[in-house]
Amino acid sequence: MAEKDGVLQAAKEAQAGDDPPKGDFPVQKKSPKLCGSNYPLSIAFIVVNEFCERFSYYGMRAVLTLYFISFFHWDENLSTAVYHAFSALCYFTPVIGAIMADSWLGKYKTIIYLSIVYVVGHLIKSVGAIPSLGNQVVHVVLSMVGLFLIALGTGGIKPCVSAFGGDQFEEEHTSERSKFFSVFYLSINAGSLISTFVTPVLRGDVKCFGEDCYALAFGVPAALMVLALVVFIAGSGLYRKMPPQGNVLIEVCKCIGFAIKNRLKNRSHHIPKRDHWLDWASEKYSKQLIGEVKMVTRVLFLFIPLPMFWALFDQQGSRWTLQATKMNADFGIYVLQPDQMQFLNPLLILVFIPIFDLGLYPLISMCKFNFTPIKKMATGMILAGMAFGLAAIVEVKINETDMPQLVPKESLIQVLNLAKNPVQVTIQDQDLFQQPVEAFQDPAEYSNLILNGEQQNLRFILQHQGLSLTFNYTVKEKSVYSLIVFEGEGSLSSRLITDLKAKPENGLAAVRFINGLSQDANLTIDSKQFVAVQKNYGVSEYLLLERDKYSNGKCITEMGEFTLDLGLLDFGASYTVVVTNVSGDAVKTWKSEDIKANSVHMAWQLPQYLLISAGEVMFSITGLAFSYSQSPASMKSVLQAGWLLTVAVGNTFVLVVAQAAPMAQWAEFVLFTVLLFAVCILFSIMGYFYVSVDPEDLREKEEKTETPSRGNMISLVTQKTKL
Repeated sequence: MAEKDGVLQAAKEAQAGDDPPKGDFPVQKKSPKLCGSNYPLSIAFIVVNEFCERFSYYGMRAVLTLYFISFFHWDENLSTAVYHAFSALCYFTPVIGAIMADSWLGKYKTIIYLSIVYVVGHLIKSVGAIPSLGNQVVHVVLSMVGLFLIALGTGGIKPCVSAFGGDQFEEEHTSERSKFFSVFYLSINAGSLISTFVTPVLRGDVKCFGEDCYALAFGVPAALMVLALVVFIAGSGLYRKMPPQGNVLIEVCKCIGFAIKNRLKNRSHHIPKRDHWLDWASEKYSKQLIGEVKMVTRVLFLFIPLPMFWALFDQQGSRWTLQATKMNADFGIYVLQPDQMQFLNPLLILVFIPIFDLGLYPLISMCKFNFTPIKKMATGMILAGMAFGLAAIVEVKINETDMPQLVPKESLIQVLNLAKNPVQVTIQDQDLFQQPVEAFQDPAEYSNLILNGEQQNLRFILQHQGLSLTFNYTVKEKSVYSLIVFEGEGSLSSRLITDLKAKPENGLAAVRFINGLSQDANLTIDSKQFVAVQKNYGVSEYLLLERDKYSNGKCITEMGEFTLDLGLLDFGASYTVVVTNVSGDAVKTWKSEDIKANSVHMAWQLPQYLLISAGEVMFSITGLAFSYSQSPASMKSVLQAGWLLTVAVGNTFVLVVAQAAPMAQWAEFVLFTVLLFAVCILFSIMGYFYVSVDPEDLREKEEKTETPSRGNMISLVTQKTKL
């Protein structure tokens, strides 16, 4: 959303009517018009370029977190940290792009050069996602280099493209220019909406190299960025290209730095005090610049609490996506990919903006409630905090289907009785399984085994039809086991096998097979999944499968080929399938659900997306509109830089929390909720004491304020030296 706010900034600056540059430069060239209107033909190339660029950025970012987890096999905290480090870098680099455009290359060349960097980053990122290319180190290095170049490219052109579009209009066509920014904003949302829905489909529904096709999911955004660059260059002959006019951000920083340095150098009590600390820059900078910097610093002071909002908001692509992987994504007519839920945000933004502007705000105004911009922003913070409170509640419900947390000197065990009659199981020094285990009884849950060390040799006593048999097995701590009991060669036998400790990742289903036939079996699950299982209760490794109904499998033995029907393998579940016998042209199976399927539906994330999207409209759009109204036209680019830096700082805070203070996910959601509410209170207090001003009135007041001249300052410093 922050880059969308850049459109507002460009529109405000365009409406302010900057003076045209002086000198011999081809800026007055009139571009051909669209269909006889006052719209330059060149803006069509800019709008298409922006749509393709936003598609490439959001499409790549939508699958990034799952890429780290599934492809690199990083844990959730590291994946979240790197995701937010990348996001933070994308909002630090606009400062670099703005300086390049305003002080060196101009907007057009900056967009061209950094777009080339952008394309190269996408291509490197796509190549790094090809599994057969090198080892893990090669993939990580290529991906990190690609992400760095993408961050430099997308951030660098962010402050340039919308402003360059505004440059295409002549001064008298202000209404057309305003409508252009609306179309430009729509292209951003359209690119974001389509890409966040399509790219996860390319990742999850298309298979390449035997797994999720991340190379394609990154390759399509790369192709769109190449198209964006080609389209932008194609319109080169139509553009009005403004020359670099100097970067006001650098001047502001120099002014502030000189004021601080000068104040520290003149700390004597004999030197008269000044009304404002920035007045200490008057020896070098004009009163107008100092007055405008004062106006900006008042607004930037209000920006201090704002990063916390972005810390929560940008977790839609990290923590909320990871939460979606542990939920049921079946909506009946369509099964959503977990990273597809992110498309709700741009969709809801397009819905909420007209509802708020044309319905909610006028209704509140009719009720005689003074809903000031500060109050709107504070309300947006509250809504975002409530969204994370709901996310915490959803996370608690999800955890109810998780495996119990394993602790030292403890393991989990269940009994699968594959014999024909009940079996009483007794384990040395354990008080478990008080009742006999019925034949093919589906275990309700795992039981706790308490050990006396990291591992222990335990004696298992099986009582079956009046006979008592003893088996010894070594059990390790923090492990999960199944004791399978079966009849072989005329007597009762058993085997202790290791189970999964946690749910399969990304909503996949895990399944393993036990072959109860007297012949080896080759099982075909679908056209790409094969497994061989030895006879007489041999056990296969786990297979990870997409959630689906598998009813057309094959079981091939010495006796022939038979149909294998596994039924539904659901999201996040782990199954043990026992092939018991052959009946007709099919094999009979018994299926045990060892780890329960994801029972919390993904639709329960909808309320939190509704709240945080509503909060974004009230916080983000209102905040920038308010801050622009409180500063002179020449300083709006400084405010844009400050606003983008709040996004960067917010993302930096998330990566620090993810790495430095790992905790249960629901607890982390609660932490962010509490922090945002606390920051909201602080921001409300700051806003209460803030007095809104008209920049023109404040500038007139500053012009009347007298400050010591440069000559007086030199005299004061000299007197101090003599003393």
